Amino acid sequence: MDLDQAVEKNPHLKEYMDSFVNSGRIRPMFTASLTEGMAVLKQVNVIYPVGDPIFIHVFDDEEGRQYHVIEPELTEEEKNKLEKVRDNILELAPIDTVTDGDIDLEKRIETLFRKVTYPVELRQSIFDKLRGKKISVSSVQEKRMLYALKRDLVRGGLIEPLLRDPYLEDIHAVGLHYISVVHKVFGMVRTNLRFGSERELDLYVRGTAERMGRPVTDSRPIVDGALPDGSRMNIIYSEDVSKGGASFTIRKFFERPPTMPQLVKWGTFSSKMAAYLWLCLEYGMSVFVSGETASGKTTTLNAMVPFINFRKKIYSAEDTPEVMVPHEVWQRLITRETVFDEAKVELFDLVKTALRSRPDYIIVGEVRGKEGSAAFQAMQTGHAVLSTFHASSIAKMIQRFTGDPINVPIRFIDNMNLALFQEIVYEEGRIIRRCSAIEEIIKYSKEKGGVLTRTIFQWDPVRDRHYFTGMYNSYILEHKIAPKMGLEFSKDIYTELDRRERVIRSMVESDILGYDRVNAVFRAYSERGWEGIPKELRG
Repeated sequence: MDLDQAVEKNPHLKEYMDSFVNSGRIRPMFTASLTEGMAVLKQVNVIYPVGDPIFIHVFDDEEGRQYHVIEPELTEEEKNKLEKVRDNILELAPIDTVTDGDIDLEKRIETLFRKVTYPVELRQSIFDKLRGKKISVSSVQEKRMLYALKRDLVRGGLIEPLLRDPYLEDIHAVGLHYISVVHKVFGMVRTNLRFGSERELDLYVRGTAERMGRPVTDSRPIVDGALPDGSRMNIIYSEDVSKGGASFTIRKFFERPPTMPQLVKWGTFSSKMAAYLWLCLEYGMSVFVSGETASGKTTTLNAMVPFINFRKKIYSAEDTPEVMVPHEVWQRLITRETVFDEAKVELFDLVKTALRSRPDYIIVGEVRGKEGSAAFQAMQTGHAVLSTFHASSIAKMIQRFTGDPINVPIRFIDNMNLALFQEIVYEEGRIIRRCSAIEEIIKYSKEKGGVLTRTIFQWDPVRDRHYFTGMYNSYILEHKIAPKMGLEFSKDIYTELDRRERVIRSMVESDILGYDRVNAVFRAYSERGWEGIPKELRG
């Protein structure tokens, strides 16, 4: 889409741009998509589409960086008409006949809208005029009013434009303040959106919580849940807890999560690290991805899953559904929150249930409590476990696992094979994520009074490079995986590592980055071995 096409279909975009220029500012640049290079622009002034009729304008002014939503706006007259239209639709909906072909909610709204309105060019019937029911609207008004109805009744309401924007990571609202977002290209910016009243905010928060199946009340003011698109939402409802008013944070969901080749291209991992993880996941190692909030732990977890043989049986257990598994035999388990304790299903219950089903791999969305001890029981009985965790170093990870409330005996820690640590870094205004280290857990040593570990990969933040410090010195590769592969000489495992690195590097260079294409490569490998890998990727 170019600017001429966008303006022709969306007159409100032209009105906005003209108004912006008439205020004495430089005309914005229009682009169909953003690039990473825009993050280092000295002066940002760009408009991009997120799906008709919504556009986003990011620009710098004397107050800092701004994020403005451009969408059809209603006049006061149209707002009054819309209130009457909405009331009439709600009155008509229960008694209106629904045909088999009219089950889509948005189409249903359009049908009801046209039953309670009439084109301004036509005369209203005497019967309707006496009843005062039908409301006259022009064709332009109809478009704007239908957009507002669908946005508020079916879609995301006030924040629908933010939910549509593929360049956003987080959406954060506190009370009646302007909503802020974390942008993948432009960093943290304030939007021009905010709730107009406490009642509007209250209705939005309560309604959204109910749609997620996790109602929020003054007695239960904090809830976590998933929106229909999979985005994760945290709500803090009570003013006793959130002094600025009801608040919420939404972490945007990837419909198709980034793949490992994509993460390599972004610099989160090196191709050597990806090859190392490929070997570890294929041969049943247990891996925990650790780091601070928003460091990309779940993204990395999802990117690693295709390394698991596609013929394996996988169970996942989560509070909110974020893990994506492309394997055919995948059982997805989700916790259940209720006011009745006996009806609750907690993460601990799900991990125990998964154990009874004899899966090859168990994925725990995030270990925070007693489910951690169940995960270690699973590893002790021969199941590979993948999970995420909050800790910034291997020492702190072990401290958290062995302390309250997880309480894993320290001598059991070596059932975990690998710990990945991730960081979130702000570079020239943009967000980047890096795997800062991969640690191998070797064994518990009573003599040393602790757990022996070895750093196998290390990130250098100055040069922004990953170094493989485990060449001819990897305990996991030489003592765990080489015997499983039947290698007579354990050092030959590094030749295999190099071969896999060439494949990952070739995928990046050949732009094989998409979810379906990458999964197809590893599915073929699971079925036919190295013959399944295309020749051009083997180097």
